[in-house]
Amino acid sequence: MLKINYLYLAKNILRYSFFWFFVLWTFVACRENVSDVNIPSPKKSTYAGDALKISEEAYYDKVLGALVGSAIGDAMGASTEMWHRNDIQLKYGYITGFTPAVREQSPEGTWDHNLSAGTTTDDTRWKFAMVKYLSKYQKDWNPEHFADFIVDYYGALTRGLSDDRDIPKTDFLDTQIEKIDWIKEWARVAMAYRENPEGYQKALNRFYGGEMSCAGQLYTPMFGLVSATPEEAYNIAYQHSIFDIGYAKDISGLVSAMTHMALRTQSMDSIIDSATFIDPEGYQDSRLVGRIAYSVADASVKNVLTVKNLVLTDSLTAIDSLLFKMPHRFPGNQKDWIRQEKIYQFLEMDEKAIAFHSGEIWQILVTALQFGEGDFEKTMQFIVNYGRDNDTVAAVAGMILGAKDGYSNLPIALRTKAVRVNKENMGIDLEALAREMAKRNAANFTD
Repeated sequence: MLKINYLYLAKNILRYSFFWFFVLWTFVACRENVSDVNIPSPKKSTYAGDALKISEEAYYDKVLGALVGSAIGDAMGASTEMWHRNDIQLKYGYITGFTPAVREQSPEGTWDHNLSAGTTTDDTRWKFAMVKYLSKYQKDWNPEHFADFIVDYYGALTRGLSDDRDIPKTDFLDTQIEKIDWIKEWARVAMAYRENPEGYQKALNRFYGGEMSCAGQLYTPMFGLVSATPEEAYNIAYQHSIFDIGYAKDISGLVSAMTHMALRTQSMDSIIDSATFIDPEGYQDSRLVGRIAYSVADASVKNVLTVKNLVLTDSLTAIDSLLFKMPHRFPGNQKDWIRQEKIYQFLEMDEKAIAFHSGEIWQILVTALQFGEGDFEKTMQFIVNYGRDNDTVAAVAGMILGAKDGYSNLPIALRTKAVRVNKENMGIDLEALAREMAKRNAANFTD
C-alpha cells in the first residue's frame, strides 16, 4: 500500500508557493520600477462632430429630395430589373430616363402587368411603410416595435381577405394575395423574432432561401433622415436590421449613416468615407478578414480612380471595337464608354449567386457614387445600365443623392414625373410623406 508523507508534501507546496509568489512580486515590481510613463490609447471622436442643425425649410427639401430621388432610381430600373447589361443595350440602348415597366406583376416588383414609365416597385413601397412606422412610434423606435409593425400589417391583410361571411370576389382576392405574398416572408421572421430566439434563427436562416439578401438596405436609409448624428443613424439602422445576416447588418447601418451625412455635406468623399470612420460594432477588429464592407468600398473607390486615370488611345483594334461598342444614346464619347465598361467588368468579376446579395448591392452602390462624383443623373444612369438588381441599388443611391441635393436641385423632368406617377398610379404621395416627416422631426434639427 502506497504511503503518503504529508509533512514532506506540505513543505514542498509551501516552498513552491513562496517561489512563485516571489517571481510574480519581482515581475510586478520591475514593471513598476522600469518606467512611470503611461502612453494613453487613442480615443475616437465622432465623425461629424455636433448634432445636425438645419432649417425647417431645408430639412423638408432634403427629405422630399431623398424620397423622390429614391423613387426616381427605383422607377429607372423597374423595367430592366435583373437584366444583363447586354440585354438592356439590345432593347433600349443606353437608358437616360424612365421607360415603361413592361413586365409581369410580382410581389416584390410591380403589382400589375405592364405599367407606365415612372412606375415603382417594393423599394418605394418600403419608404412609404417606413414613414408610417416612424410616425407611429415617434422616437420610440426599436426592433420589437418594428417587428410588431410588420406583423400588424400582415395581420390586417389576412383578416381583410373577407370582412364578412360573403365569398370574396376573385379580383379582390388576387390583389390582396399579391400584397400578402410580398410581406409574408418578412412577417414570418418578424413573428418569430417576437416569440423566441430559436424560432427566430430558423426563420431568419430561411428568409429568401437563406441568402445574405439586401433586406435592410430597402428601409434602413430612412433612419439617416431622422437621426442627429451619423453614429446614431448607424446604430438605429443596425438595431432594426433583424432580417439581415452577417456583414449585411454592417452595410445596413452604413447606408443609413451615408444618408445622414448627405443631409450635412456636398462632399462625396465625406459621404463615402462613412464606411471608413463609422464602425460602432467594431467590425474592423474581426479576426482574419477585418471589415468586409470597408474592404469592398475601398477596392471599389480605388478601381474607379484607376480606370479614370487610364491613358487611352484614339483608335481601337477590331476586337476592341466589338468589346467596347458604344450603346445607342450614350451621352459621352468613346473613351468615356470604354472607362465605364471597364468598371462594369470589374463589378462583373465579383457577381454573387443572386443579384440582390447585400454585398453586391453595396459594391455597385459605392462604385456608382464614386464614379458619378455627386452628379445625380450620371450616377443613376451608371447603375441602371449595369443591370442586375439595378432598381434597388438606384433607389439607395437616389436617396443619398436626393438628401444631398434636395428636391429643388433634382432634375426637373425626372422629379416632376416621379411625384405625379407615384401619386396618380401607385397611390403613394411622396410630397405628403415628406410633410409628415418634416412635421414630426424638423424641430429636432432646427437652428
